[in-house]
Amino acid sequence: EVQLVESGGGLVQPGGSLRLSCAASGFTFGNYDMSWVRQAPGKGPEWVSTISSGGGSTFYADSVKGRFTISRDNAKNTLYLQMNSLKPEDTAVYYCVRKTGGQYDYWGHGTQVTVSS
Repeated sequence: EVQLVESGGGLVQPGGSLRLSCAASGFTFGNYDMSWVRQAPGKGPEWVSTISSGGGSTFYADSVKGRFTISRDNAKNTLYLQMNSLKPEDTAVYYCVRKTGGQYDYWGHGTQVTVSS
């Protein structure tokens, strides 16, 4: 059974940092591109970042470029998202998502990130 379990969310002040983690199980993690997708209250899902299966290629939404860093440890079956210089508009539920053939096929339960003073 494929499982994706996010952790690391919380309440942080503007300008602060958080590091999200996603523990993957039930599949060969190193064979898949992985992404982070977020959903703010009252809005649709927004793609944040993608990393290739081997970690050699990374992609970011313009809204987070230069502030967020995606990474992975295939030996630990774990995906990360380092978020710096957080803004109130980054407030959302963040989901770890597996990509198969260009489609998102498995989602984690999400972790809440709230940026507020």
